[in-house]
Amino acid sequence: MLTAKQFELLNFIHQRLEETGISPSFEEMKDALGLKSKSGIHRLISALEERSFLRRLPNRARALEVIKLPDMGQDTPIKQNKTVIEAVQKKSSDIPPNAMPVAANDVIEIPLHGKIAAGVPIEAMEGNSSLAVPLALLGSGEHYALEVSGDSMIEAGIFDGDYALIQRTQTARDGEIVVALVRNEEATLKYLRKNGPNIQLDPANAAYEPQVYPAEEVAIQGKLAGLLRRYH
Repeated sequence: MLTAKQFELLNFIHQRLEETGISPSFEEMKDALGLKSKSGIHRLISALEERSFLRRLPNRARALEVIKLPDMGQDTPIKQNKTVIEAVQKKSSDIPPNAMPVAANDVIEIPLHGKIAAGVPIEAMEGNSSLAVPLALLGSGEHYALEVSGDSMIEAGIFDGDYALIQRTQTARDGEIVVALVRNEEATLKYLRKNGPNIQLDPANAAYEPQVYPAEEVAIQGKLAGLLRRYH
């Protein structure tokens, strides 16, 4: 069963595809649903994808396909509309690759929660601002951004002042770079290593030592999905 907003968005996309053969931009979807941020649209689309109501066509900036619609409590499959897909493909192919503009819905805003240490742990999850991020850097799920402070992850290509794009999750595999909250007080960006009853947080800088804590003192708050870097 879909939420009201999920149903409203799915229906809006379906109607626009039927009318024009081209899916609406994130800005148009945001305005149609009365949302304040395009990040809300990203979350709704990800939820619809996960439930197989919607899918994105690969290598297309504005190509969404409605797979099925909810109908009186039952999911009604939609026959693939060849005209819709061809219209989207033709629109993209008519433009030379080196002249293709960045579509409006290629960028979304995700919450920016202050700084996170890539050295000695410092407090994270502060602030109430947002960061514009290329959609291609993010996968499914909910994301947020943290500004990196410190140099303990430089051998992984993560530098002071970078923006770490984090997929929100409470689980991660060994070897993944995670946001780890230590003793419910301080957060840090490190490689995750599970070592018996302990959690080891490994830096990517030979000048720093691994940090080892009892597993119950460490909570995973997300894993690295991408990086943004600004050049001055």
